[in-house]
Amino acid sequence: MNRVDGRVALVTGAAGGIGSASARLLAKAGAIVVATDIRPADGQALVAAITAEGGRAEYHAHDVTSEPQWAALVADVLARHGRLDVLVNNAGLYRHGRIEDADMADMDRLFDVNLKGVVLGTKHAFLAMKQRPADLPMASVINLSSIAGLIGSANSALYCMSKGGVRLFTKASAMEAAHLGYRIRCNSVHPGIVDTDMARGVAASMIERGVAPGQVDQMMAGSHPIGRMAQAEDIARGILFLASDDSSFMTGSELVIDGGWTAR
Repeated sequence: MNRVDGRVALVTGAAGGIGSASARLLAKAGAIVVATDIRPADGQALVAAITAEGGRAEYHAHDVTSEPQWAALVADVLARHGRLDVLVNNAGLYRHGRIEDADMADMDRLFDVNLKGVVLGTKHAFLAMKQRPADLPMASVINLSSIAGLIGSANSALYCMSKGGVRLFTKASAMEAAHLGYRIRCNSVHPGIVDTDMARGVAASMIERGVAPGQVDQMMAGSHPIGRMAQAEDIARGILFLASDDSSFMTGSELVIDGGWTAR
């Protein structure tokens, strides 16, 4: 179950957190992983770890906001491996702050990575995936949204806007692929708070604003009815599910992995 033997899977933002965990789990499940990020040392360390575990992976330096880099990357993947089966649009940024304090340059960077990066990835994945042989399982595009793409959050309006955009873009992409007869499924993933560098950065900013460290930890864990923050591997398991044929009847769907946060 949840096997992706021989499939070529491209994971953006793969140098840490959810991206790294997803790359390693996809490789363990048999995929050839193309890991991309703007952090070469961490990306190469990831590939070394996957290789040491018996998996197959390669690292590419890649800015998801650059269309020429997307075009060159996907062309290289096709030249090396003959096809692209799975795209995990994982690269993303978080920004915290009040709407009235919004900095436009910071907002542009947030939207460039969280929205433009997903659009460009999906565009170039579609161009490659629609050429796959008809006897292969359907291709899979997996976009990382957030619980912030489902519900509002004070002091995170711009981030919510970006992740809400990912959610609806994914649904529209699924409908467009079906309308055009492309054998491509598109689904979004909505994690709760994950114990990664990004979450630790949020915690640090809260502490800087005067929240006691113990209170921050309690808020982050206690907001999930399940009683803890997610680990990156919790989200990676959902991504592997969407990459595999176990989710073959899912497209345009939201996979919510939030420890019960949005159930309240």
